[in-house]
Amino acid sequence: MFYSQAVNSALAEELTRDPEVFLLGEDIGLYGGAFGVTKGLYEKFGPQRIRETPISENSFTGMAVGAAMLGLRPVVEIMFMDFLPLALDQLLNSAGKIHYMYNGQLKVPMVLRTPGGAKGGYGPSHSQMLSSLLLGIPGLKVVAPSTPRQVKGILKAAIRDDNPVVVIENKRLYPQQGEVPEGEYLLPLDKAEVLSPGTDLSILTYSAMTPLCLAVKKAVQELGWDPEIVDLVSLQPLDRESIFKSVR
Repeated sequence: MFYSQAVNSALAEELTRDPEVFLLGEDIGLYGGAFGVTKGLYEKFGPQRIRETPISENSFTGMAVGAAMLGLRPVVEIMFMDFLPLALDQLLNSAGKIHYMYNGQLKVPMVLRTPGGAKGGYGPSHSQMLSSLLLGIPGLKVVAPSTPRQVKGILKAAIRDDNPVVVIENKRLYPQQGEVPEGEYLLPLDKAEVLSPGTDLSILTYSAMTPLCLAVKKAVQELGWDPEIVDLVSLQPLDRESIFKSVR
């Protein structure tokens, strides 16, 4: 299954399972999203569940926060991660804080998906990886799955989580293929994964750098080193236990 198909499959399954789940974003309906990730969902679930928005990331992210506070489970798509700063106020001052402000009495079960990274000739304002902007926001979970199996299991878990989760999908990963388990499965939002065991050194990576690290492992082994490839997956919270275990 392609990475992009795994995202689509996760969204379709959660839309089918839970009537409170809905999507919103720019061109995610009949057009199927800028990268075709939501293709076919509008035809299957209709305009009430697949909601097209104006070009105003701050506004529709705020709408998602409000909907989540009322008990719905919105999944926002920011078309390019470069536009994420336009929605940061909603994540920093609303989504991430509400749980603490109301002592856990209110929840914000929302997901924000966004493709980052460079691909082709998108240029300097459509090719950025802005992960670091999110890592200082309390109350916000940030994940960056690197394989089709990971992204499906993690996206489904994120939609069911009662806290706001940002899912970073690197554009270079959309055409990547990989095995995806049949049937229902979820993956934890707070765990790293050792994709290739080793004994001599640890290489920590995430997102689109993961396939590259796996590809160069053989070259490193030819130099006499056996590296362990650790995919962080979760950027916030960081799975320090798995990192320390690998390094030791």
